Amino acid sequence: MWGKRLSEKQKQGQLGEHAALAHLQRHGLALVEANFSCKGGEIDLVMRDGPTLVFVEVRKRQDMAHGGAAASIGPAKIRRLVRAAQVYLLRFDALPECRFDVVAIDAGQLEWLRNVIEV
Repeated sequence: MWGKRLSEKQKQGQLGEHAALAHLQRHGLALVEANFSCKGGEIDLVMRDGPTLVFVEVRKRQDMAHGGAAASIGPAKIRRLVRAAQVYLLRFDALPECRFDVVAIDAGQLEWLRNVIEV
């Protein structure tokens, strides 16, 4: 079966997600699900950090122009992340402890920002 062709931007995004996943796993987090998508939004990585469920947004930029990768997460994106997390959490009988992390990759430099979105 023929796979969907990815644009160069999508390929770079995938490479960023793979780098972020490897980094987080080296730091003890376990992958639960990648690219969770629902009508309200998408979550790049859902991870476990001990008992805590971690929703991870990965942003990759070639350079620091326009404020860099982390600065590209605006209020609309935050609303979509929170909405997607709410849908994801519907599968649980008892809500686990949760947090939102960002992995920002600027010009090849990876930075892991923990608990960045307050809900």
